[in-house]
Amino acid sequence: MTLEIITADSLAPLRHGFFTRKGGASSGVFAGLNCGTGSSDQSDMVTINIARVADAMQVEPSSIVTVHQVHSADVITVGAPAIGTKPRADAMVSATPGIALGVLTADCQPVLFADVEAGVIGAAHAGWRGALSGVLDETVAAMIRLGAQRSNIAAVIGPSISQRAYEVGPEFLEDFMGDDMENARFFAQGQGDRLMFDLPGYGLHRLRRVGVQAEWTRHCTYSDPDRFYSYRRTTHEKAADYGRLMSVIRL
Repeated sequence: MTLEIITADSLAPLRHGFFTRKGGASSGVFAGLNCGTGSSDQSDMVTINIARVADAMQVEPSSIVTVHQVHSADVITVGAPAIGTKPRADAMVSATPGIALGVLTADCQPVLFADVEAGVIGAAHAGWRGALSGVLDETVAAMIRLGAQRSNIAAVIGPSISQRAYEVGPEFLEDFMGDDMENARFFAQGQGDRLMFDLPGYGLHRLRRVGVQAEWTRHCTYSDPDRFYSYRRTTHEKAADYGRLMSVIRL
């Protein structure tokens, strides 16, 4: 099966893509392009899937740099493929040709960044905790340190859980209100004391607040099981595990 790759005009002509689960070698609950090395999927299937992503990006699998994602605001600068233990962080930036930056998600926001003119790219994994802590802001700051111009940076949020599928409790609202009272606009009333949180809307707000061009592809991971993995959907279905989607950008 052919890979399905979602792209954005604002990141062109750089090679990039938000990969769906289509075209992979995994089976069972992981059926499709599961790139999660931390999942309980067969490791050789994950290796095949990552190799297919690398081929689509026209790089060797070893040139796709990923991190040990921990829902932080930590960003690393990548000058060469990593060897050994992956650093604990949630975003990467690079100005090195041939390097591909990859993030893994299954409801959280995968965000790809580029200043095409300056030749600086970035990739971030932004769940609610990382976004609230400032991982998107820090990625932009790290790109600027590499020579990017704020006004030239484009950021694209890929497939993420949408507001209609993201139910949270009142304590969740308190965390966001404690940071900024205006964050109430990203919540809608749900059933009882439940609230519906707009994660991509909040991500767009954080990106635009630091002065970069930002958009969301408007794909909901929870609502489209044929194309996307979803941690929350897996939890609701009481499945044993879930796959991870990969999003990549390279110079």
